[in-house]
Amino acid sequence: MPGTPRFLTLADVAEVLNTSSAQVYALVRRGDLVAIKIGGRGQWRVEADQLEAYIARMYDEARTFVSEHPYDEAEPQPEHQPEP
Repeated sequence: MPGTPRFLTLADVAEVLNTSSAQVYALVRRGDLVAIKIGGRGQWRVEADQLEAYIARMYDEARTFVSEHPYDEAEPQPEHQPEP
């Protein structure tokens, strides 16, 4: 990620992942996403390289899931709802 700072706030990570800061905090607290606590108030920071490693792991897990759970054409499909 050229031009990206070395450390990102949880809000920055949430924006990259298109999710909420609360979800990112849960990922950090579960140990799914490596982060550090800095400063007297213990603010969480995620190193950009750690975020990229997490994303790569999630792609690997998705590939594994798809290969272990082949798509069945007879499966009911979720209704597609247009985005607001």
